[in-house]
Amino acid sequence: MNPAWLHLDFDYAKNETEFGKPLVNSMLTVATVIGISVHETTLGTTVANLGFGEIVFPAPLFHGDTIRVETEVISSRPSKSRPSQGVVRFEHRAFNQDGVLVCRAVRDALMHSQPTTPN
Repeated sequence: MNPAWLHLDFDYAKNETEFGKPLVNSMLTVATVIGISVHETTLGTTVANLGFGEIVFPAPLFHGDTIRVETEVISSRPSKSRPSQGVVRFEHRAFNQDGVLVCRAVRDALMHSQPTTPN
């Protein structure tokens, strides 16, 4: 919950910022980007997120924008301590409706080697 006026107050953003309208909070942006990718990349295979590398926001995301996310597997390796798991590095890229890159995030995740199904 970031109560900064830049994210919530349309009048303030219009009159007092260089952007002219509220920005989507960057932490909400990166959480949304990762969340959008789950069904196509990691559902049923993630054990845990291990950490995030570089996260950048090269352009603002505004209220009402549409985002499209693409994810690339940068690297993968077997886990040294967990034979049925491995570590995967993903790069997530989000673009607005005009094709402008608004977020890029690199993350490492511990993954099952085979998908699991919920009981």
